[in-house]
Amino acid sequence: QVQLVESGGGLVQAGGSLRLSCAASGSIFSISAMGWYRQAPGKQRELVASISHIGNTNYVDSVKGRFTISRDNAKNTAYLQMSSLKPEDTAVYYCNQNAPGLLPRWGQGTQVTVSS
Repeated sequence: QVQLVESGGGLVQAGGSLRLSCAASGSIFSISAMGWYRQAPGKQRELVASISHIGNTNYVDSVKGRFTISRDNAKNTAYLQMSSLKPEDTAVYYCNQNAPGLLPRWGQGTQVTVSS
């Protein structure tokens, strides 16, 4: 059973930085696409950033230039480096794993709160 465990959330002032981590168990990490989603209260969950198994990245426009997604296949871990944080970045952030032939997997979420 593959599990995803997020960490690194917290409370930060506007303009600050946080780094989220997503540790995956199992042996399929290197062939998985990884994504970070977020869901703010009263809003739909949205894809923030994704990275393919070969390292191609995509970002939602609102975080381009501020967030960086990366992965370390040796550690089975994906990261989301968040800088220049804004109050509108406040949300629960979820890690997502997509491997060929398997159902997508989700972490439990980590709260990010940005104060103004």
